[in-house]
Formats: sequence, C-alpha cells, structure tokens
Amino acid sequence: MKRILSLLIISVVLLSNFEVKAQDESAVEEVMQEEVMQEEVMQEEVVEANFTQELKNRFIEGGPGFMGIVLACLIFGLAIAIERIIYLNLATTNTQKLTEEVESALKAGGTEAAKEVCRNTSGPVASIFYQGLDRADDSVESAEKAVVAYGGVQMGQLEKNVSWISLFIALAPMLGFMGTVIGMIQAFDKIQAAGDMQPSLVAGGIKVALLTTVFGLVVAIILQIFYNYIVAKIDSIVNDMEDASITLIDILVAHKK
Repeated sequence: MKRILSLLIISVVLLSNFEVKAQDESAVEEVMQEEVMQEEVMQEEVVEANFTQELKNRFIEGGPGFMGIVLACLIFGLAIAIERIIYLNLATTNTQKLTEEVESALKAGGTEAAKEVCRNTSGPVASIFYQGLDRADDSVESAEKAVVAYGGVQMGQLEKNVSWISLFIALAPMLGFMGTVIGMIQAFDKIQAAGDMQPSLVAGGIKVALLTTVFGLVVAIILQIFYNYIVAKIDSIVNDMEDASITLIDILVAHKK
C-alpha cells in the first residue's frame, strides 16, 4: 500500500513538473514570436524609409528644373482627376428606380408631381427628365428637343476639365525627354571641355537624363490610369442618359394617349 502511494506521489510530482515545463516553453515561444514580429515591423519601416529617401535623392539628382515641372504636372493632374471622380460618383443615379418613380408620379399626379420627383433627385438624368417634363404640356416633340439639347449640356459638364488630364499625360514624358536631351548635351559639353572621353564626365549627365525620363513616364502612367477610369465612368453615365431619355419619351407618349 505504501509503495502504491509513493508511486502515485511520484507520478503527480512528475506531471506537475511537466506542466510547469510546458508552460515555460509556451511562454518562451510567445516571447520569441513577439520578437520576430517586432523585427519584421522594424524591417518594413526601414525599407519604407529607405525607399522614401532613395526617391527623394533621385528627385534631387534629376535637377529642380525639369523634375519640379514634372512633379507639378502630377499634382495638378491628380487634383483634377480626384475632383472629376468625386463629381462623377455623385452624378451617378439609379436610372431604373428614377424612371419608375417618375412614371408612377406622372400617372398619379401629372407632370408637376413627376417634376417634383426630379427636383428631389440629383444627377444629370434627373435634370434631363425635369427639362423634358417641363415642356411635356406643349407637345412630345418639344419635350424630345429639350431632352436632346439639355443632354448635350450635361455631357459637357461631365467632360469638364478632362482635357487637362490628357494634356498632363502628354506633357510629363515630353518634359522628361527634354531633360534627357539636355543632360546628354551637358555630358558632351564636359567631354569637349576636358578634351578626353572619361566615363566619370559622361556618367553624371546621362544619369540626370535617365532620371528625368523615368519620372516623366511614371507621372504619365499614373495619370493615364485615372484618365481611363474617368472616361469609362463618363461613357457609362452618358449611356444611362440616352437610355433614360428614350424611356422618358415613351412614357410621355403613353401618357398623352
């Protein structure tokens, strides 16, 4: 009996020691994982800082003249692009829902009720509907002419300032290439002044030339992405406007009958 009790006591002691050891090992593993995570975060911060510093150094090496103009193209182009994106997103309307509401209001309360629905809805489609309904009492032909004319006005509002983005897209790489040519000219001037073909004389001018070209192309690529998105958004809204205009004329014809 005593032997059994002693064996049980030894087993309990061994189990408790094993549990303590396991807890210690898990605590050590957690500490190691936290250290690894901290090291990864520090490495990411270092990489980001190095990239920012490298970009800044390259920008300075390219020269403040052409690089500053290229940067201005990027800033102005992005400002116009962001403004257009916000405007186009606000101009997007649920055309199907608006058409159903206008048709229901036209049947229930006439043109005034339908116009009230359009007044309470934002977007070019609602504005076109309002202009068509405003002349619906005269004739369907008058309403159709108003819809077509005001549709052109709304299309001009959608495309406002978009041409400036395309200008900056074309201007940025041109300025980069101009910087390239000027850098090459400076390199050959140094060779001519030295009277000898030394790589150190040529390297500086060529590096400046390549940096201006790279930055100009990067700016053009960034603005081109925004420009394509804006053009696609405008085309989508214009298609909705055309479909909604045809639907409105059909509704007015049915209402006249």
